[in-house]
Amino acid sequence: MRSTLADRSLRFRMLVALGLIVCLPFAFVYTFVFLANTVGIALLEWANERPYHGEFYVDPLVLTVVVLGGLVVQYRFGPRTVLGSLDARDVDASEYPDLHAAVTRLSSQIDLAKPDVAVIRSEAPNAFAVAGGGHERVVVTTALLERLEDDELEAVLAHELAHLKNRDANLMTVAWLLPTITYYLAVVAFYVLYGLVRLFGSGFGGGSSGGRGDSDGRALLVAVVVITVTAVVTLTVSAMFWAASVLFYRVLSRQREYVADEAAATITGSPAALAGALEKIDGAMPDVPDEDLRKLDGGAEALYLAPLESRDFGSNELVSTDIFPETHPPTAERIERLRELARDHE
Repeated sequence: MRSTLADRSLRFRMLVALGLIVCLPFAFVYTFVFLANTVGIALLEWANERPYHGEFYVDPLVLTVVVLGGLVVQYRFGPRTVLGSLDARDVDASEYPDLHAAVTRLSSQIDLAKPDVAVIRSEAPNAFAVAGGGHERVVVTTALLERLEDDELEAVLAHELAHLKNRDANLMTVAWLLPTITYYLAVVAFYVLYGLVRLFGSGFGGGSSGGRGDSDGRALLVAVVVITVTAVVTLTVSAMFWAASVLFYRVLSRQREYVADEAAATITGSPAALAGALEKIDGAMPDVPDEDLRKLDGGAEALYLAPLESRDFGSNELVSTDIFPETHPPTAERIERLRELARDHE
């Protein structure tokens, strides 16, 4: 079915994203190498009080193997990691016969091998699809199954199956490798700096005078300066590359939602059904308990059918909705586009 395939714009974005996914890790590593050969060597010369002859070097072949190996590992185990972090449970046809029947019917409609089905026990109505390493899943929450009518649920499932058919679900799985690495590096660097501030704020490091004391004082100063500079550089570079990788990840996510919306409308023949589903999900979000939102929150927001940030968050613990804003187009805009398609269909 032609309409279930990615349009040219999405295919182009996916191609660019794939190039960035491969190139950004190389740029990230070589940025550190450059800084090590400038800031790092200057720091070594100051610490040792003598010139440093030599430079830091990373073998391109070794780096290529590491980067490609990391992407392969992410592709293979990324879906499991996402599903495990959200407590998604695989369910069979005996437990959810209607759900499996709908997925089977819609998959055959678009010539797609039927994916496995998983359910998350949550009061937040939502759905997503993950793919990679032979682990294709359509995932729905219990709240979604309870709130939607049959035609609305089918439209949601068609939307998620379109992501699998277009293979953008595979790309989204791999694309999250660099943002994840840079995020955790930045967090580690931040806590190192925070630890130093706390340490010296408590009065640690009061010096003594004379011979041995001067030597110990300088050694302590050198250690503090080296650790501080290293942490600041790591935090800065990691934050820069995290922002860059999240930016293209977010742009890809927004475009793919429009394409999947249109595909779902064509597959089911009812744009109004998906519009109704989005309306119900968006309307239910403000009443979802914080505990359920925290469970879904944490890096997988771009995968969901509808954004978590549509809720007016009051809890400071739900940080990632501030860190990853606008992973989806405005829900109201998506609904309006679907309503227009419905009017054209009529």
